[in-house]
Amino acid sequence: MVMATTASTAAHTSLASVTLEVADLEAARRFYRAFGVDTHVRLRASEAHSTGFRGFTLALTVSGPATVDSFFGAAVDAGATVLKPAAKSLWGYSGVLQAPDGTIWKIATSAKKDTGPATREIDQVVLLIGVEDVKATKQFYVGQGLVVAKSFGGKYTEFAPGQSGSVTLALYKRRALAKDLGVPVEGTGSHRIVLGGTADAFTDSDGFAWEATDQSYAE
Repeated sequence: MVMATTASTAAHTSLASVTLEVADLEAARRFYRAFGVDTHVRLRASEAHSTGFRGFTLALTVSGPATVDSFFGAAVDAGATVLKPAAKSLWGYSGVLQAPDGTIWKIATSAKKDTGPATREIDQVVLLIGVEDVKATKQFYVGQGLVVAKSFGGKYTEFAPGQSGSVTLALYKRRALAKDLGVPVEGTGSHRIVLGGTADAFTDSDGFAWEATDQSYAE
């Protein structure tokens, strides 16, 4: 399961789409259509191998608990595995699940109570990658043309998104991310995620590879 992304039309580098590499393309298409996020991800077939935690998650931010439950239930009905049941927390209401292709998804809202009926609307899609040194990786990506939107010391960094509906890139400590998702931090092999949106290909210090924009694949 790889992710490839394309650049936005903004002047700075940003993510505009995500492509997941999956072993079973048709099964993945069915799952993401049923989950309701098929317009936010693209797919391509791959036999890339990895074990354990792949070092990233995709997060959906939605309006309220009922909408979290709607997306969560649809994903589980389509074959996802529950890693953390949807529940209230200090920060709101959220749940974590793993798609059949291995992608970990978190669905969350800052609201603890519903103010209306459930919808199928997504407010934000965030690609959160786990890194060893958030500050150093932030500076590396700033050097590649990304613009910092939020930064909380060495704990979390979020970059400015590109065009409307694009994916937001954020950095978190790898160990903290694994703990938040409820999975062991260990993992080997490919991240099976490729980012796009630059003029040249490169790989960061945590092994996350970027493709040049013209190499990004769209299904």
